[in-house]
Formats: sequence, structure tokens, C-alpha cells
Amino acid sequence: MPFADLPTWPPGLRTRIAPTPSGLLHAGNGASFLLAWQAARAAGGDVLLRIDDLDAERVRPEYIADIFGTLGWLGIHPDRGPADAADFDAHWSQRLRIPRYLELVDRLRSGGHLYACGCSRKDIASRGATEGYDGHCRLRGLSFDAPEVAWRLRIPEGTTAQWTEWAHGRRSLDLARAMGDPVVRQRDGRPAYQVASLADDNDFGITFVVRGEDLLPSTACQLYIASLLELPDPGAATFMHHPLLRDAGGEKLAKSRGAGSLRALREAGEGPEGIHRLAEDLLRACGAGRIS
Repeated sequence: MPFADLPTWPPGLRTRIAPTPSGLLHAGNGASFLLAWQAARAAGGDVLLRIDDLDAERVRPEYIADIFGTLGWLGIHPDRGPADAADFDAHWSQRLRIPRYLELVDRLRSGGHLYACGCSRKDIASRGATEGYDGHCRLRGLSFDAPEVAWRLRIPEGTTAQWTEWAHGRRSLDLARAMGDPVVRQRDGRPAYQVASLADDNDFGITFVVRGEDLLPSTACQLYIASLLELPDPGAATFMHHPLLRDAGGEKLAKSRGAGSLRALREAGEGPEGIHRLAEDLLRACGAGRIS
């Protein structure tokens, strides 16, 4: 069923496409972008292009260029955001918003919601932690001003988040079980993803968020942070968590694992029709039981 024929889009929704320029984009990225784009077109809404470049060490100019090349190839023309790489660098890079992100981090600290953590990833792995953080530094009382410490958000036992899931109504997640205390300020002093993503969605008025189902814990975490900061209507957005595309071995497609790039398809003269079909498949999976 075409996007426009579905009756459940929030009217005038405002959504975003938020690629990370840490590698060449793959089919899963493209299908997710199309979900957001076509939802906005069906609902008479708009799309923001937001490029998440906080992880500066992994950003490359060719990855930025690939984002614009991919969007053009897919037929996506965002209503807001950078027009090209130069515009992005001058006006839209997340590095320009770091003071805003750190303002929110400082508010979390002032509210008593953070603690300092001196653990490296190697330290955490050596203690046998397989998912998230094991809480080692929760009660150590390390100074926030000590060198080489990260700042973590304390998530109390029993903390849950609720939101509206497109086509399925209210959904909830036990955040304390799904995610260990996340880092909100990194060891080098930079703000972390959870705060930056929340700040951008809040400040740019995003009301419809399309993301993979692997980011369910991030959705819950960001809604929890929003509630702590008393940001406007933190639970007012609608979310669409789509299934992940997987390779022949059952692993999710990932740039870090060398998933086939959309640039290679473009350079081979392929059209985007296959990615459009994948987006339709994801739409049907998200609306199972509501789409005939």
C-alpha cells in the first residue's frame, strides 16, 4: 500500500534524516531515509537533514559528500538543513552547537543526575560486562573535574519510558534493564550522542522520529533525559522503529562491517528502485496488523 494511502500519519509532522558520516551509506540507511521522507510527503510535513558529526575523528569529506549524493540519487530533497557540504560545514555542523549540548549536560549535573566515571572500555570489558555499563563508579565519588573522566547519567532501577509508536499506540521500555548508565559527556569533554540527538530534535521541533529498532534504548534514554530537563512535551513525538536490514549471515548491515555501499550502486549505473522497494517492505513491517 502506498504511503499516502495510510490514514495514520500525524498531520503536518516534522521529521529528520540524521546520517552519521563515519562511512559510506548502505541499503539500510537509504531505506530508513525514504521512510522519513515519504512519511513527511504523505502527511504534508517537512524533513530536516541533520548530519551527526560529533564523532569528529571518524568524519571524512568523502562521507559527507556521499550523504548528498545518496539523497539526490534517492530523490530526497530535504525542506530544511544544509544544501551541500560547504553549507553544512559553515552553518549546520554539530560542532557549532556544542555549547547548547554542554548547557544541557550542566543542567543534568546541577540536578544531581550525573556521576564521574574513570572506566575505559577496556576496564569495563575486563570485568566481564557484555552489554552497557556495570555501574562500577556509581558510588566512588570521583571528582567531575578529575582528568580523563566521563560523566554518566544515573538511571535508577525501575525507570521506564513511554512513547507513541506509529501504527501501534503507546509503547514502553524498562530503561534500567535495557541500558546501563550512559555517558553524556565524554572523557575529552565533548558531549555525547544521547544529549546531542535530544537537543537537536527538541530545538528543531521534530515531532516524528524514524529510526532502527536497535535504537529503542536510545529513544527511552532521550525521553528520560527530556523529562529530567523538563523540556517541552518530551513525550509528544511519534516514533517509528523499523526492523533492521541484515546480511546473508544474519548480521545487521553496518558501515563498520563493510556493508555494500549505495555509492557503488550509483557508480555502476543502478537506479534507486530497489531501495524504494525495501522502504515499502519496512513500512509494511512497522505497520503489521494495520496495513492490508
